[in-house]
Amino acid sequence: MPKNFWKQLTKPVLALAPMAGITDSAFRQICRENGADVAYSEMASVSALFFKPARTLELLKFSPAERPYVVQLFGKDPAHFAKAAQIVTAQVKPDGLDINFGCPAKKVFGHGSGCALMPQPELAREIIATVCSNTDLPVSIKIRAGIKGTTAIHFIESIKDLPFVAVMVHGRTYEGGFSSTPDFTVAEEIKKIIPDKIVLANGGIHTPEDAKNILEKYPRIDGLGIARGAWGKPYLFAQIKEIMAAGRYAEYDFARIRKIAIRHAESLWKNKDATGMLEIRKHLAWYFKGFPKASELRQKLVRAGSVEEIRDILK
Repeated sequence: MPKNFWKQLTKPVLALAPMAGITDSAFRQICRENGADVAYSEMASVSALFFKPARTLELLKFSPAERPYVVQLFGKDPAHFAKAAQIVTAQVKPDGLDINFGCPAKKVFGHGSGCALMPQPELAREIIATVCSNTDLPVSIKIRAGIKGTTAIHFIESIKDLPFVAVMVHGRTYEGGFSSTPDFTVAEEIKKIIPDKIVLANGGIHTPEDAKNILEKYPRIDGLGIARGAWGKPYLFAQIKEIMAAGRYAEYDFARIRKIAIRHAESLWKNKDATGMLEIRKHLAWYFKGFPKASELRQKLVRAGSVEEIRDILK
């Protein structure tokens, strides 16, 4: 039996949730350095891995500093999941694999993947069983609170006997999109159904207070998945740990954020060269949002073409 890193993590577990176009290697490193206990990859298409794996394998590269690192797979064809699980296990060598049953994005959902799989329990079971039998890594899943007539509770009841080890539950339904209030009682109820598995709550966690309130109100859950709350605030993980331990946390001033932003830019440059300088722009806008003259600063930062330029602008 492979080592299940999930069981070795200190609770509450704080995970950087998977986000397309965001959770690349550089951002995963920054979040791990600032308190995240585990980091997920961007979504990887099992069909891309099945037919033309080279580009996706490049997307999934990581550094040892990111461990424990979980690769998230999406798709709808069990045969593609089987091959993808084999390829990623052998060539990427992450610490775990995750199956996406929660993505509501039109491109993914319209393809019959992500959240579209939740109302199809037989296919979902086949996909989970297939991935588990084609890897020796611990397998986790990510789901939403519900879609149409299928609730997350019904979904978990239909797959609870399968050997996945962890589940991240987004507290909003498919219909609720990203604007409705997340319902974290769903994660608590799921933990009762699968007490031997790790259950993380996800959705709308933007401040240390948000995290503290959820963890105290729903004590059964094992931790949290942080997604958009970490945009421009990778240090949110450290702040959550501080408020849980001491009831207070350190605020990050311009100087501390500048240091993290430059470190992030350096990492992106190392990984992606000039492309990284394009990708850092959205992060820089998030890092300095709310500071005096933030708009003026942002106008300069979005034109920066090198780490040196970013450093000079932020002096």
